[in-house]
Amino acid sequence: MFQNIGIPGLILILVIALIIFGPSKLPEIGRAFGSTLKEFKKATNDLVNGDSKENDSSEEGKKLQAIDNTKSKTGS
Repeated sequence: MFQNIGIPGLILILVIALIIFGPSKLPEIGRAFGSTLKEFKKATNDLVNGDSKENDSSEEGKKLQAIDNTKSKTGS
């Protein structure tokens, strides 16, 4: 979609954004856009990868909790 914009198109978009939002708001908008994009990519990667990291860590947590429970029951 954005592959055909080119440098002149990007400059035009930045100038229009500068006129509309002003120089003080532009960095805030850029940061918000960047963090939103980062969050979107992370969520997409989690969906594609099947949340394998979360499943592994939750399984390890359950094992550790089971070990702690058996230690507390035996009094060790």
